[in-house]
Amino acid sequence: MNINKKVSRIIGELEKLYPEAKCSLEAGSDPWKLLIMTRLSAQCTDARVNIVSKELFEVFPTASALANGDIEQIEKIVYPCGLYKTKAKSIKQTSAIIRDKYNGKVPDAMEQLLTLPGVGRKTANLVLGDIYGKGGIVADTHCMRISERLGLSKGANPLVTERTLDPIVPKDKQSALCHRFVLFGREYCSARNPKCEQCPLKKVKLCSYKQK
Repeated sequence: MNINKKVSRIIGELEKLYPEAKCSLEAGSDPWKLLIMTRLSAQCTDARVNIVSKELFEVFPTASALANGDIEQIEKIVYPCGLYKTKAKSIKQTSAIIRDKYNGKVPDAMEQLLTLPGVGRKTANLVLGDIYGKGGIVADTHCMRISERLGLSKGANPLVTERTLDPIVPKDKQSALCHRFVLFGREYCSARNPKCEQCPLKKVKLCSYKQK
């Protein structure tokens, strides 16, 4: 089976398993909120970020408001997310740049997104894919692990995984596939003790991964 056909089948199987595949961060269609929440999610659960962000956006509803916010108040709100001083500083700085340099609009180009404090390729691809519909491989731990086990990429390197998957996964499928990888990873393909005997992809011979 050639790689493009295999990718198409994997996408199809995961679409059947998870018809609704959305980002677990509850930012809606607001690119600024998604950007801020993704920054807060570093070493923190999405569930906690959703709770913390509700208060954060009630107090600071816009990029301008957060940019003008008192840093100690921001730190107090985001404290439950961990690394609160670093995160508070970067989301305040990012909001100021968006307000001052981009007229309050989150840029829709990778090069510009990467200039924002605390924003890497994973975050940028999430915004580009989920909000702007431009596609983007969000090479998180689930994506790297599962794509390697499925024989689509090699090694736990985010950039390598992104550049390997980008040409073989259709742009309009990239964002949803990465969300489905997260769901699939949590349910079946965990880092330790994956449920290989129950794996839907293994049953249709799309995975040949063998547990050690």
